[in-house]
Amino acid sequence: MSDATPPASEPPDSPPALPPPRRLSILTALEHPFGLGFALVLGGLAAFVLGVALTSLSTILIYIALAIFIALGLDPVVKRLERNGMSRPRAIAVVFGVFLVVVIVVLAFIVPPALRQIAEFARSIPSAIAQFQASDWYRGFEAQIGDVVGTALDQLSAFLADPGNLLLLGGGALAIGFGIGNAISGILIVIVLTLYFLASLSTFQTSFYRLAPARDRPKVAELTETITDSVGAYLIGMVVLAACNAVFATILHFALGLPFPAFMGLAAFLITLIPLVGPVLYWIIASVLALFTDPLLALIFAVLYLIYMQFEAYLLTPRIMNKAIAVPGALVIIGALVGGTLLGLLGALVSIPVAAAILLIIKQVTIPRQDAKT
Repeated sequence: MSDATPPASEPPDSPPALPPPRRLSILTALEHPFGLGFALVLGGLAAFVLGVALTSLSTILIYIALAIFIALGLDPVVKRLERNGMSRPRAIAVVFGVFLVVVIVVLAFIVPPALRQIAEFARSIPSAIAQFQASDWYRGFEAQIGDVVGTALDQLSAFLADPGNLLLLGGGALAIGFGIGNAISGILIVIVLTLYFLASLSTFQTSFYRLAPARDRPKVAELTETITDSVGAYLIGMVVLAACNAVFATILHFALGLPFPAFMGLAAFLITLIPLVGPVLYWIIASVLALFTDPLLALIFAVLYLIYMQFEAYLLTPRIMNKAIAVPGALVIIGALVGGTLLGLLGALVSIPVAAAILLIIKQVTIPRQDAKT
């Protein structure tokens, strides 16, 4: 027998060596305090420069946003003309020509008397408040509740007597137009940008679709078309409803003999552009201003305009806004407040379609993805 020893068994495979644990990036950065401080300071300076640049470009950004929304508002009319057999370039020319005519008519025949009446309104405020305080109706009312209203009226008279405060009531969006040169240049820029965006809207949409993966492009295209069509229908509807409010308010001021009909008609158009809140706000403001002329006429105006508001809410709005995205009333009020605080009247107008677009994305994208998860 041989004393051969059995072959030594091979050692079992040892587990692979684990890589050394990675240090956290923040700890690595702390090892180089100079580089970290330089990066932080550089990032802060970049953020500051970006903020200053955006502030300097705020007026241009407002022009661009206004032109985009006007183009979205005109696009449904262009598409309707296309469906009737008209080529898109010709439809754009027709729609934009009508838009230019409307702008010229407004600037030539409505804005000048309204601006004159704004100046007359500012000059007449102190005397109107003094006559109101001297009336027998006010004295009897003051005898019952004290001098609280009189103090408030004195403060209101001092505030509204300054024309600069009247401009502040319009918000940041109206600050575009109260210098002659700035107004003319701003209108021309918005008109040119509107024509460009209207003519290039389909190209922009096609380019935007290509940013999405190929498998998602049909869904992105469908969602984008729905949003743009709904925003366009909303903007057209709000302009039509605001124009109806302005016409009715102007006729009512003429019929009742109330002062400043052109100014109040322009104010009705601008204020009632804000959905849900605007008509109520104008009803309160116009009724209070009419109170300084004649309490009886103010009561008649308040009742007639309240009747018109019901007619608009139950008959006009459902017919005109039937293709727009429905937004809950709470979101309308919140959006109007937030948008009005940030950008004035323009922000209050834009905030509603933005909220509607976000709601549509949540309903058609976010919720289905969450429902698909099990």
